Amino acid sequence: MSNEAANVKILQDAYHRWNESKGGSVDHWFDVVVAPKINFASIPRGVEPLAFATEYHDSVKLRDYFDTLLSEWSMQHYTMNEYVAQGDAVVARGSCAWINKRTGKLAETPKLDFWRFKDGKAIEFYEYFDTACVVAAAT
Repeated sequence: MSNEAANVKILQDAYHRWNESKGGSVDHWFDVVVAPKINFASIPRGVEPLAFATEYHDSVKLRDYFDTLLSEWSMQHYTMNEYVAQGDAVVARGSCAWINKRTGKLAETPKLDFWRFKDGKAIEFYEYFDTACVVAAAT
């Protein structure tokens, strides 16, 4: 199996677990996918009300992202159905839906995740989604 195919398989499995568990598979991301030193960032870049969706540079601090996400939002689905791999990079494309626990509002958005791998672990991640939709659900 090529590195490209192996990286796609890692992500397919992780996203499947993430969706099926409705966010309960956080440990799998850290045990199997994420390298200890990862450059992880999100399109809101820490702007309120999505302060947790910012930059992280190691897996220990990255847990804050997942802890806050799951404490403030309830996953409805996380469906990634297209993967494009080239060299050490993989782009995953799909959609997701979350309900904000405080407001009760639904945010459903297209989702695009960029990943870069080294030695079978993710060393870079950047997520893209409809920030206006998510901010509207959070306020």
